[in-house]
Amino acid sequence: MTEPAALAFDDREYTPAQLDALAGAMAAALHARGVRAGDRVAVMSSNRPEFVVALRAIWGLGAAAVLLSPAWKRAEAEHALAVTGAAHAVGDHPVLAELMPMLSFDEPIDSGSHPLARPAPEDDALFVFSSGTTGMPKAVRHTHGAFAVAVRHWRDALQLTSSDRMQIMTPPSHILGLLNIVMALETGAGIRLHRRFDIDVMLKHIEADRITIEMAVAPIALALAAHPDLERYDLSSLRYIMWCATPVTESVAHTVTERTGVKWVTAYGASELPVISCNDIDGARLDTVGRPVPGVQVRVVSLESGAVLGPGEDGEIQVRSPSVMAGYLPDSATAQAFCDGWYRTGDVGHLDADGWLRITDRCKEMIKVRGFQIAPAEVEAVLHGHPAVEDCAVFGVPDPANGEAVVAAVKACRPVEADELIALVAESLASYKKPSRVEFVSEIPRLPSGKVLRRVLKERLWTSV
Repeated sequence: MTEPAALAFDDREYTPAQLDALAGAMAAALHARGVRAGDRVAVMSSNRPEFVVALRAIWGLGAAAVLLSPAWKRAEAEHALAVTGAAHAVGDHPVLAELMPMLSFDEPIDSGSHPLARPAPEDDALFVFSSGTTGMPKAVRHTHGAFAVAVRHWRDALQLTSSDRMQIMTPPSHILGLLNIVMALETGAGIRLHRRFDIDVMLKHIEADRITIEMAVAPIALALAAHPDLERYDLSSLRYIMWCATPVTESVAHTVTERTGVKWVTAYGASELPVISCNDIDGARLDTVGRPVPGVQVRVVSLESGAVLGPGEDGEIQVRSPSVMAGYLPDSATAQAFCDGWYRTGDVGHLDADGWLRITDRCKEMIKVRGFQIAPAEVEAVLHGHPAVEDCAVFGVPDPANGEAVVAAVKACRPVEADELIALVAESLASYKKPSRVEFVSEIPRLPSGKVLRRVLKERLWTSV
């Protein structure tokens, strides 16, 4: 009996045994380059099967994977390598290859093989990146034990079985893409991995591969709702579409359901604690992010006093679970992320009397674009480097396509075009971090301490944005 494919990519398919053999060969190549248990290996890669193979090889050697976004520019990658102390590299990205010797996915690997060990639960598994409000991204450290709990929580929430089939279009360096890949492989569900998002390719493969669960961030949802020929595709294999990373735009979700009959589910998580809540698969309430998944505790506390609030009262959402991160790098950022052992999400919302969780605002200043977190200070630092910028402040505003849009308020000391400032950011940082709009202002409001009053700026400019 032929072993079913675990992973499909373009016209290639890989069985679990083939993935294991490829991982053994890559582990041998990494071991020959000096990778040992406890080392940290940087991975910067496009969406491709070799990413999955590299992850299994790194873990099989007892090392940890440092996942760099392929959207990053040199300064961002340099910071990630410095803060994690990654000593080895593997991938296909020229930025990483310029910074350190890299085992390339595009070079043939010798046919040797290295046995793959099973890491201990307390060993570091991976480092993903989450922006703070004060500068470059922080590394989020997850152990194998904690990440395994997150995988189990996600599998149970999705009711995933070995008969399911999924597509992965989000970058595997992001916690959502990674979680989906690892969960599906461990469950025996089939995965089709795509190089990039293409709405027609996605719809074609739902039909051809009989995909049962589709993951969608806001741009995918909008593309589905706007597709002129959506009804021509057979989407009857879908159990549901999962809206991830940003709040649901209910009108968009309802349009897709009306046109296809496919229902939606929504969930909530963070790089630091990947699975927090999820809608019931049957009976989802899209005005909420569901209820806390079993094994995860959620509380809401007062923004002023820190006291635990009752049902219906808005405050900061805090979470406790064995799946929480082990901490940040630099470690100095870890303490402020917790309160008495509860992870502080920075999101504002409330639990109702039946345990449904609603998110209403953010008390942190991070901007969330397509699920990626952006530190305003990181964009501001680039803008301050332009000689025409006397002062500036960056903030996010709601955006139906991306969750939020980046807006820069700039006080200029000489004439400068908005497009020039946007291009400056695009040259230095990942494309999703560039402002969608620049507003020129006469003053940037600040406290006596120098802290920017972003909320005041946002309210002042709201009508123009």
